[in-house]
Amino acid sequence: MTPILHNYLVVGAVLFVLGLIGFLTRRNLIILFLCVEMMLQGVALNLVGFGAYHRNFSGQVFTILILTVAACEAALALALVLALYRRQRTLDVSVWQALKEPEVEADIEETPPEEPAPPPPEFPKLTPAGLEPKAKQVEDAVHV
Repeated sequence: MTPILHNYLVVGAVLFVLGLIGFLTRRNLIILFLCVEMMLQGVALNLVGFGAYHRNFSGQVFTILILTVAACEAALALALVLALYRRQRTLDVSVWQALKEPEVEADIEETPPEEPAPPPPEFPKLTPAGLEPKAKQVEDAVHV
């Protein structure tokens, strides 16, 4: 194995492993999609490296096919993500575990109940300033 092929394989393997770790640890649908794309790019890089090592264009042809399929997959995945987001208003994968088969138990994290909102603060009530006029004086002032 030449040092050039070794470099291709190491970088491709690193891309694939980082994508795999991201896919297994994340819960956001868009992040999962990006991790799958990263794994696909790692495989494509390995194919190009093997094509260059064997001095033929089969690796490059397979890479072009992979990129074509990845473009179609990206369009379908983003359309699916948008449809799922419009339905539940979240991109969390655990919300969609209800779509599993009936005999498989759903693993949905329990959210703690929300605490009731505290009552609004009562502001102090001020007493009116000065003396209040007597009712008789008020009636005389109105009739004048």
